[in-house]
Amino acid sequence: MEAANKGAFKAGGKSIGFNIELPFEQKPNKYTTTLLSFHYFFVRKVMFVKYSQAFIIFPGGFGTLDELFESITLVQTKRIKPFPIILFGKEYWKGLIEWIKNKLLKEEKICQKGMDIIRLVDTPAEVIKIINEKKPESR
Repeated sequence: MEAANKGAFKAGGKSIGFNIELPFEQKPNKYTTTLLSFHYFFVRKVMFVKYSQAFIIFPGGFGTLDELFESITLVQTKRIKPFPIILFGKEYWKGLIEWIKNKLLKEEKICQKGMDIIRLVDTPAEVIKIINEKKPESR
């Protein structure tokens, strides 16, 4: 999240941080102008989804993967309005996507529609193009 907060902060925009209270390693980054702290992961996820128009997911760890798969599941099951789920950094995500295709898709644990939800990009211009493809009335 720091990258997104830093970009918004440096551009003079609102930089909202959703911090999770953990016993170790988690602290708010210095680029937030508004900070919301959560005790429970599920409440934090609800807030992410409620106000999102797209998810741009950068390389990360287990928390990132948790939020990635949660967002795909919510879009796929129509629990939320569909919005772009964009993975930034093709090289980083390549192994995961190949595993999903070769294991989950091949063994019919997921369908192709689930794969179609995910978009892979390498540049900010590609992100903007995908977000702008979405019709304004559906936002």
